[in-house]
Amino acid sequence: MSHDDRDLRSALAAELLAMAEADHGAAAHANADDPAEQLRWRRITAEHGDRLNEIMDEVGWPTADLVGEEAARAAWLIAQHADRQLDVQRRALRLLEAAVGAGRASARELAFLRDRTLVNEGREQIYGTQIAGVRGDGSPVPWPCAEPERVDELRTGAGIEPFDAYVARFRPSAS
Repeated sequence: MSHDDRDLRSALAAELLAMAEADHGAAAHANADDPAEQLRWRRITAEHGDRLNEIMDEVGWPTADLVGEEAARAAWLIAQHADRQLDVQRRALRLLEAAVGAGRASARELAFLRDRTLVNEGREQIYGTQIAGVRGDGSPVPWPCAEPERVDELRTGAGIEPFDAYVARFRPSAS
């Protein structure tokens, strides 16, 4: 790898990490009471989705061997949150799927992105990773699943904890 390639990959990793940091900072406002804060969240995720699309033009899916583990996870987060850019999510899903097939990316992240994309298309999810809302007792309610009786089996195959353990993390602790 040439010095220029290393510099480009390093710059790309830094950019992806900065976008993920901005995402984390704005995510709390995604469902804020203040519409201006919601717009800020939407603007950030749209800008990041646009940039991720450009990155995919340049390098394909930014895998860990290309940009490092943290930056690859940042790319996945950006794709997850590109909810109003279904074309970007679908493209990221295809490229991530190929990277997982080649052993260069995480099946867990692919499962989350697949469910997110399916829900954004108005379809049933597979792994039960996407939460539609919260009951009065604080327990999360997943979007409908295509095969609810197989969710834990499918989750295990993708390296995701069982559904009950996953949703328990969202429940308020009884004190």
